[in-house]
Amino acid sequence: LEGSNIYLFTDLNPFKLALLLEKGKVITTAKSGDIAAFDVTVPAGNTAQPPGPIISQLNAVGLPTRIESGSVWISKDTLVAEKGDVISERLASILSKLGIKPVEAGLAMKVAYDENLIITEEQLRIDLNEIRRSIENAHADAFGLSLSVAYPTKENMETLMQIAHQEAYALAIDAVISTKETIKDLIGKAHVEMLSLSSASSRLLDDE
Repeated sequence: LEGSNIYLFTDLNPFKLALLLEKGKVITTAKSGDIAAFDVTVPAGNTAQPPGPIISQLNAVGLPTRIESGSVWISKDTLVAEKGDVISERLASILSKLGIKPVEAGLAMKVAYDENLIITEEQLRIDLNEIRRSIENAHADAFGLSLSVAYPTKENMETLMQIAHQEAYALAIDAVISTKETIKDLIGKAHVEMLSLSSASSRLLDDE
């Protein structure tokens, strides 16, 4: 371990503790040498700063300017730092004047020791949204597989019954099996076939 460190002794699960510390972080102003927590874009608009040295200071960090109504304006949205970039003293000063806070401040777990296991910082980083998506995808795949092999479970029983009913109904129609459920469609099918046969017979007579 390097730099300033704090030792935390707790009964909490280390992953839960890491999430709590992550949620406790705050966004704050930058100072020279800080790391941008995200892509930093300065929006176009009025800086509320009067014309003067501020113009050259803004231009020095890549911000296009114009003067309007006695104030310095930034001409267009401009990316001044990408996530992970080291913020220079000049850029930190400008962002502070513009009220832009690009830095996360708080505690971060470097390592955890739990039940004879050493858990590294990388292993402690948990993306809950990604885990949720993985679980949802796995559930969808398992559900689809259970339907394809007709393996009954509490979750898929209703869907399996619907599929079985649809297949049985279609088979009954194809085999012309008359039941209370199929009689209406069988009559309709017979009517259509009769009309088709009648039309074909008429064409044959016309050809003769």
